[in-house]
Amino acid sequence: MIEKIFIKNYQNVNDPKVRTAYGIMCSIIGIISNIILSASKMIIGFLSGSISIIADAVDNLSDCASSFATLFGFKLASQPADPEHPFGHERIEYLTAIIIAILILIIGIFLARSSIEGIINKSGIVIENFTVFIVILVGSIVIKFFQYLFYRRISKKINSSAIKASSQDSLNDCIKTFFVLIAIIIFKIWKFNIDSYLGLAVSVYIIINGIKLIKEASSPLIGEAPSKEFSSMVTEKILGYEGVLGIHDLVIHNYGPGKTFITVHVEVDSREDILISHDVIDNIERDFKEDLNLLLTIHLDPIETCDELTNLLKNRILDVIMEIDHVIKFHDFRIVKGNTHINVLFDIVIPIQYKYNDYEIQSIITNKAKEECEALTNKTVNVIINVDKECV
Repeated sequence: MIEKIFIKNYQNVNDPKVRTAYGIMCSIIGIISNIILSASKMIIGFLSGSISIIADAVDNLSDCASSFATLFGFKLASQPADPEHPFGHERIEYLTAIIIAILILIIGIFLARSSIEGIINKSGIVIENFTVFIVILVGSIVIKFFQYLFYRRISKKINSSAIKASSQDSLNDCIKTFFVLIAIIIFKIWKFNIDSYLGLAVSVYIIINGIKLIKEASSPLIGEAPSKEFSSMVTEKILGYEGVLGIHDLVIHNYGPGKTFITVHVEVDSREDILISHDVIDNIERDFKEDLNLLLTIHLDPIETCDELTNLLKNRILDVIMEIDHVIKFHDFRIVKGNTHINVLFDIVIPIQYKYNDYEIQSIITNKAKEECEALTNKTVNVIINVDKECV
């Protein structure tokens, strides 16, 4: 692996400095390789008059510009937080990915225009040294394919949208150059010119991928939900600590790669010494920072575990909620006992897009829970429900 040579502590991808080094390494590799490929294709493109080869050369030149954008993007994203940007600058990497995606889109449009003009004008191509053409184009495909594999592996390793965009661009180049090669071979053997038609087909593919990459890179900036795998990992890790009875209100904010903030309510036994419970919470927060580079903030929620009436009503309301809909979750259950009545308070969690609005689901659960609880206690029961949305 090339990173072993150029990156110190290359395995510690959670370290922002290591992550930046990966981005710089990929950028430099992209700049050097694309300059070489662009120059060689530009020469044979002008010699042959092939629209698709010239467009391919210009595309490699734009890839070089994309690599420069990635380089500056990683350097800017690595800048420390300041008063104007207290959460750091990591989201600049998403902007870099968008810039690369826009360049891909522009190249696709440029290639489509050139191809259409070639079809209309019936442009021809001239092949004087077939072997040179084949060597340069095959070499380009091989280099770009290895570049694609390399970028894809690094993008997964450091979770980089900018490097992912570069990997897709490299794959686009492979496909595009392959079709250019096919067009050259067909023209050489059968004298049938499909150069412009293949250029148009490839341009459509590039444009579609450019739009897709813009959408993917924009999503984190708008604020997307974390993956289920990531949320499950956080949940399971917290629940693995002794003294933790449950969690709720898990919220995950992403301010760029390597800068994720998490808040959560952690339930502990109310009978436990508060200092011991607080120490458990401190340990969890520290471990998340040291092991995963995740900034976790925990709200301590002591819950009653031994009160007979509390457990009786809690279990009955849980049955009520499950009868209504299994997707509903509930937490923060507590009761306040009075001489003539009992207040039952809890939160429910429903999906963002749900068949009932907040008022409707509150009314359904309140009426059923009130009926069931009053039958158990022979007292007036006031049910107070707070509705949360499942948007980790």
